[in-house]
Amino acid sequence: MNTLRTAMLLAAITALFMGVGFLIGGSGGMVIALLIAAGMNLFSYWNADKMVLSMNRAVEVDAKNAPEFYAIVEALAKQAGLPMPKTYLIDNPQPNAFATGRNPENAAVAASTGLLEQLSHEEVAAVMAHELAHVQHRDTLTMTIVATLAGAISMLGNFAFFFGGNRDNNNPFGFVGVLVAMLVAPFAAMIVQMAVSRTREYEADRRGAEICGNPLWLASALDKIARGAERIRNPDAERNPATAHLFIINPLHGERMDSLFSTHPNTDNRIAALQEMAREMGGRAAQAPRQAPTSDPADDERTPGPWDQAARPEQPAQPARPRPNPWGRNPTGPKGPWS
Repeated sequence: MNTLRTAMLLAAITALFMGVGFLIGGSGGMVIALLIAAGMNLFSYWNADKMVLSMNRAVEVDAKNAPEFYAIVEALAKQAGLPMPKTYLIDNPQPNAFATGRNPENAAVAASTGLLEQLSHEEVAAVMAHELAHVQHRDTLTMTIVATLAGAISMLGNFAFFFGGNRDNNNPFGFVGVLVAMLVAPFAAMIVQMAVSRTREYEADRRGAEICGNPLWLASALDKIARGAERIRNPDAERNPATAHLFIINPLHGERMDSLFSTHPNTDNRIAALQEMAREMGGRAAQAPRQAPTSDPADDERTPGPWDQAARPEQPAQPARPRPNPWGRNPTGPKGPWS
């Protein structure tokens, strides 16, 4: 279904480009727009995920420089029956995460250092389970391509302003085409984002809760992320607002209403849906997540989860020591991508 949706999206974007190209430059402008749209569609399919990761300055990590985070993703991917995705960290204090990639075999998940430092082990697992749900539902192809195309559509207005209105072409509309492109293009980009940004979040919340085993862990994580996003700005996301719909919570300021023009459902509504899911599970997920531990992870008693065997293998008792930071930002922990 999502493959068909993506194909329809690409066809609609191509038609939009051709229409605006005709309004600006007549038949010649339409041909140029068709060539631009075709090249952009091909480039987006193969490279949009790399562009999104680059826009957010994400750094790939592995079991050596981010052991706990990598183990969580690895165990959850196994639980969901998915190939292990590439795992990235974003050096940003705002708690957030997203998934990208054209299919499960070429997927990537990214989390900010703020998410890993401010959320508990269970909450991090629930967030990454949500992102893996997007991979499993094949949302990531549409979401990632939209991130690229929405920005391209917005640039149509600038293209129209600088190159439109030439009286020497066979365009009967002239200046009208320029106005249409300048006014409609940004709105069209917003419509494209809205088309794929709302219902899929509820679906990924439900599936993510199933993968991690506890809807309340994800509910608690959403609450913390939403409050963190309100307090802490994300400069990279602010510079690239077309990627906002990728994140589990909108990273931009001023996006709190569950309205037609919001790229994400209202967080309170998502939390309520997860709490209802927990009630439907009949108490099996009734234990709320604990706060992030201050001691060594191996000493912290936690509710068993599907990732625990991989993330927390049994170890002999050891003397108390400072908790190594698995995200590579603490000198007492393993060397990380920021070292």
